Amino acid sequence: MTLNDFVRFAAEHPTAVIIYFSLIPFAALLTRFMDREEAHLPPWNYLYTSLLYLVAVPAVLSVALAVYQWLFGDGNLLVEADPVLQILPVVSLIVTALLIRSQVDLQKLPGFGSLGGMIVMIGLALLVIGAAGWVGLAAVGELPIRYLLVIFLLLLILVRRVWPSSTASVA
Repeated sequence: MTLNDFVRFAAEHPTAVIIYFSLIPFAALLTRFMDREEAHLPPWNYLYTSLLYLVAVPAVLSVALAVYQWLFGDGNLLVEADPVLQILPVVSLIVTALLIRSQVDLQKLPGFGSLGGMIVMIGLALLVIGAAGWVGLAAVGELPIRYLLVIFLLLLILVRRVWPSSTASVA
């Protein structure tokens, strides 16, 4: 399954997308029943980090695809916008981040210093993948998703290692 196939599948099955982006904020809501003093300790901090990544990566990807469509498409985003694929991920990210932030200081979560830093890291990794497709190094839309995920994770680790101050200075 390629990225194009995946986006087409998600557009054809909006119920699955709605359930996914509803379950993550719901899981963050359920964590409010935990003791706040333990929220920054393992394994709970890894749960919070996982929830944020599970919703932030698709949200940043949906924004990136919308910007790409606006720049290189016909520029008619308001008419062609799919609320389930373009708006719901961003709303889910905002709700999840607010719920988690009410429980734990985002600075104490592993993997990033702030939510803005995490979004910058994800955005930079997606930018590198998009640039590779734009200049013709790879047909990004035709690569199998498993390869894109491996490339994305490697780039995310590389961005985190090469530019660690990006997570602390943004937000």
